[in-house]
Amino acid sequence: MFDRIREDIRAVRQRDPAARSSFEILFLYSGIKALFWYRQAHWLHERGHFFLARWMSQHAKFTTGIEIHPGAKIGHGVFIDHGAGIVIGETAEVGDGCTLYQGCTLGGTGKDTGKRHPTLGKNVMVGSGAKILGPLTVGDNCKIASNAVLLHSIDADSTAVGVPAQVVRVKNVKQEIDRLDHVHIPDPVQQELCRVYQEMAKLQRRVEELEGKSPAIPAPQEELK
Repeated sequence: MFDRIREDIRAVRQRDPAARSSFEILFLYSGIKALFWYRQAHWLHERGHFFLARWMSQHAKFTTGIEIHPGAKIGHGVFIDHGAGIVIGETAEVGDGCTLYQGCTLGGTGKDTGKRHPTLGKNVMVGSGAKILGPLTVGDNCKIASNAVLLHSIDADSTAVGVPAQVVRVKNVKQEIDRLDHVHIPDPVQQELCRVYQEMAKLQRRVEELEGKSPAIPAPQEELK
């Protein structure tokens, strides 16, 4: 377990330019604290001490803001950056060298039983606020963009963005995708205004035709006089 913690600290020093020392990382980084508690809770969970394991995971959640179920499987050298709001489900698997940013979720859809959480390969980066849901597989070296919602498996070396997430790059090569054109889509307000203007123009022409064929009707003020 302590070897794993040393690997996690080394991962932080390699990937976080703000980290100044191992001492600072060990005592001040919430991600390291969460992993420290998780590794102990996971050890208990594997040996059938489920209540104590969950108690430790809940204690870690309240102290760090990071919720990792003790049944999850997390590999070596994982870096949890900032960490606030991260949720990792019971059957989730996180491969070696992964990086998880704040607010991301490795969760379920509520439709599956048994294996119901995602599996991340090695060196996967999950951006802040991203949601990876269901028993899907994310290949090695993938990147999931911030606030993306991934609902299907993707191959290694892919980059996924959007809601729902679509693969936009594979091995750094752009992919053609079906996307909504946010610039040239019709403007419903403008269309309705055009329709109103056309109706007003028709009425104006009709009024002009009627005024030309019949005597002018006195205004209400003139009738009162």
